[in-house]
Amino acid sequence: MKTIKLGSSGLQVPVIAVGCMRIDAIGKAEAEKFVKTAVDGGAVFFDHADVYGDGACEEIFAEAIGMKGGIREKIILQSKCGIRRGAAFDFSKAHILKAAEGSLKRLKTDYLDVLLLHRPDLLVEPEEVAEAFGILHSSGKVRNFGVSNQNPMQIRLLQKFVKQPIVANQLQLSITNATMISQGLHVNMTDDSAVNRDGSILDFCRLRDITIQPWSPFQYGFFEGVFLGNSKFPKLNAKIDEIAGKYGVTNTTITLAWLLRHPAKFQPVTGTMNSGRLKDCIKAADIVLSREEWYEIYLAAGNILP
Repeated sequence: MKTIKLGSSGLQVPVIAVGCMRIDAIGKAEAEKFVKTAVDGGAVFFDHADVYGDGACEEIFAEAIGMKGGIREKIILQSKCGIRRGAAFDFSKAHILKAAEGSLKRLKTDYLDVLLLHRPDLLVEPEEVAEAFGILHSSGKVRNFGVSNQNPMQIRLLQKFVKQPIVANQLQLSITNATMISQGLHVNMTDDSAVNRDGSILDFCRLRDITIQPWSPFQYGFFEGVFLGNSKFPKLNAKIDEIAGKYGVTNTTITLAWLLRHPAKFQPVTGTMNSGRLKDCIKAADIVLSREEWYEIYLAAGNILP
């Protein structure tokens, strides 16, 4: 598996991250098979969140992988905190510390490689975030920190107080949800795509050495469904299938290869719990689309060139 450096950290990570949000939906034997498939394929970066399955997903993963000292050093664990059931979002010092301790316990580990703040908290007090991060870092319980779904100004506000670098930003991004990419083509234009909706987060993250982790790389809209094999996207599917046939891989592989072709060095987060499909995701690390193929897929998704 190819690797990239995670932001400004010294951590080398696989280019494909394995999302574990739905691992509570499969049985024990299937979970063990899924985790083994990931590890055997070099996809040893596992993405969690305390809110996934109300904590059950972290517990199931730890059991499935057989968390012990030997295996722990071979994998990279990332979790997220900040979403509270019934109370929206909470980036208070007390909640961050409590959430991190909970994830450590459920994952049966002494440390997290990465901890992300899960979506923005409108009542965030960055001084409290800084205190929590400082305690977790100095104690060795969390080695790196990041955010999710945050724009440049939100990150800059945190960085004014937080001493540790923000190494990752998990953002929704796919072929059909690529406004952060397409907006760059419409500078100084008056069409709808020229509207800067995210504060140029793509360029900001590249300038600040923050790795973007695309979530829902196969979804269109906001969890409206997958675009692969969907009759709503005939041109896109035809083009992806054509290029997949050329490389002798599946449409799943080409979809992730499209993201990996971007020079920003994205680290897509998969969502599948199907071991066979996970193998197809892993194969994307070995596919390098040509510039022509990348733009052909971009245009087939309905994007336009000025």
